[in-house]
Amino acid sequence: MIDFELSEEQRAVKDAVRQFITREVMPLESTVLLNEREGRPGIDLETLRDLQAKARKHGYWGINTPEEYGGMAAGPIMSAIIAGESGRTFVPFRFGGSADNILYAGTEEQKQEFLIPTIEGERRSCFAITEPGAGSDARNIRTRAVRDGDEWIINGEKIFITNGNEADFVMVFAVTNPERGANGGVTCFLVDRAMGWESTPIPTMGEWGPASLSFQDVRVPHRNILGEEGHGFDLAMQWIGQGRFMIPAGALGAAERMIEMAIEQANSRVSMGKPIAEYQAIQWHIADSAVELEAARWLTLRAAWQVEQGVDARHASSIAKLYGTNMANRVVDRVLQIHGGMGYTKELPLERWYRELRLLRIFEGTDEIQKRTIARNLLRGHTTVGASLS
Repeated sequence: MIDFELSEEQRAVKDAVRQFITREVMPLESTVLLNEREGRPGIDLETLRDLQAKARKHGYWGINTPEEYGGMAAGPIMSAIIAGESGRTFVPFRFGGSADNILYAGTEEQKQEFLIPTIEGERRSCFAITEPGAGSDARNIRTRAVRDGDEWIINGEKIFITNGNEADFVMVFAVTNPERGANGGVTCFLVDRAMGWESTPIPTMGEWGPASLSFQDVRVPHRNILGEEGHGFDLAMQWIGQGRFMIPAGALGAAERMIEMAIEQANSRVSMGKPIAEYQAIQWHIADSAVELEAARWLTLRAAWQVEQGVDARHASSIAKLYGTNMANRVVDRVLQIHGGMGYTKELPLERWYRELRLLRIFEGTDEIQKRTIARNLLRGHTTVGASLS
């Protein structure tokens, strides 16, 4: 039989995280909206660190970080549950104590210099593979690294890099052997900002603040290669693929809270003598949203379960990301419609969510890439329709 119940531990963590988000983070929403309207970061670094310190006292530190580094090692399912609770607010808060998964592939020296300070919140990283001519087609990167004695000289440009303007160091992917292509010819380098790369913010329609990175004759010691020379593309796919289900996981929380807002609005807003909840059009908006939310929830948790079981979860994760991120976009559109003119104003968080959630269908694999992945897996026999029930 299939058991869809959370364990007692999972439910306890879920409830505790919701309580923390509700009490400590949601009260900052009005301040975040005001800051963003005035062109300031929604939450400053000091406030973020204070919140993370409070969470750490409650035991929430390093959700996916191995216990040997002071983390919870909560696992994929619990991580998805926690992401869902964090997603109930648009305040850009994330629990501290984590680092990019590929940093664990570093040498002991690299772990001391990059991994551990990142876990402790002393340093900030960014992941740089996307280029002006290499978005979803990551194999088409053109940034070059040429060896010169015990150093490498990096030249090229990266674009749409999350945290690129704030990061202290970058995990940058560059071609080191053009003849071998992506498989064997791309290397990942750990590059401090002090080594000379520069960043420029990219304005967007949402509050996501990516940057373009410029590398002009940036010299990097050979010892700063992460993993093995020529095997950077494998690391890149590991970074991209491991947590893809976490994107719809966060969207679940946003959709859930927006549906709650829609229910409250429908019951309290009176039009033509009765609550709008009595109108079928409003009922259908809420019903469709609730059905799609539940479908996305189980697709996402199933993908997380596959990762936790150690099986290949790429197909399930692509399905979850495709459906879950589109679900959230449909929900915010309906909920904004239910709120009418007020939903369109900046007094409510809906217009912000409307802009923010649109990004989910683009980054870390567009809708089109997810459809391509799903279709190719089926057409080439890597999986079959209904394989999850066999």
